[in-house]
Amino acid sequence: MTWRLPFFEALGDAQRILIAGAGGGFDVYAGLPLALSLMNEGRTVHLGSLSIVNLYEVNAWLEPGIAAVTPDTVAYSDYFPERALARWLALHRLPSTVFAFPRTGVRPLRTAYRRLAKRLDLDAIVLVDGGTDILMRGDEAALGTPVEDATSLAAVNGTPVATKLVAVIGFGVDAYHGVNHVQVLENIAALDRAGAYLGAFTVPSHGPEAALYRDAIAHARAVAPDRASIVNGQIAAALTGAAGDVPLDGRTGGTPLFVNPLMAMYFTFDLAGLAAQSLYLDRIRTTDDMLQVSHAIERFRDEITPRPRVPFPH
Repeated sequence: MTWRLPFFEALGDAQRILIAGAGGGFDVYAGLPLALSLMNEGRTVHLGSLSIVNLYEVNAWLEPGIAAVTPDTVAYSDYFPERALARWLALHRLPSTVFAFPRTGVRPLRTAYRRLAKRLDLDAIVLVDGGTDILMRGDEAALGTPVEDATSLAAVNGTPVATKLVAVIGFGVDAYHGVNHVQVLENIAALDRAGAYLGAFTVPSHGPEAALYRDAIAHARAVAPDRASIVNGQIAAALTGAAGDVPLDGRTGGTPLFVNPLMAMYFTFDLAGLAAQSLYLDRIRTTDDMLQVSHAIERFRDEITPRPRVPFPH
């Protein structure tokens, strides 16, 4: 018997796909294995990122709210994940423009996504999170770092594209930010009951996509060693078969890590179904900046009693 994952059924024959990092910084790298696989199928794949770089100093605007970062984009700092990725793509003779969005509230980010979707004539958007805190609905014991993820989720949910999906990779890495992964699993189960869970699959560690991804992470680390991605470092380590407390250049401050094979798996979801699970997304739809998003989430948290933290039973 042969099964085809619901995620790929949902993606269907979409030919023009944007894979966008939800949480800023290096999240776009978490979508790289999936992007490379889809490119190998002959699909046109664009990469996007909610940037934490000050794009107003970069002067790479394609149009308001959208920067087109290329290998030659000039910046004032070596820390520029989108440019590092563009340069790595160019080294491998791959399309080397990374579209970047400034850190704004939902309303301007939604406008930017709509403009880019129209410009690229997109069939699909896949929002990618390195880690799983985008799956937090709001009443968990801890939310990780929700502001950027929630902003991206709300913005893409309001973008008129035929297919909108979410893929998360790096199960367990958000423990570093206090996320209780029993509650992550509870949320996935609830999404499954609602018909929004589209299955999980492993990036083959001995495949070309994994090798290229590890190379991209090593390249980014060499460019800005003091700001290397802890999340992608753990995923890359998992894709070598490593397990346990794997050292990552001292950036974790001595906090023990638990690298494991689950970190190399994509968990996938229907984006509208995930957005419907959120208990506070309606409160941030009209925000103009991320400070407003942060305050709205804080006010929501002040009004509820969070679900108690639950230890893994085995």
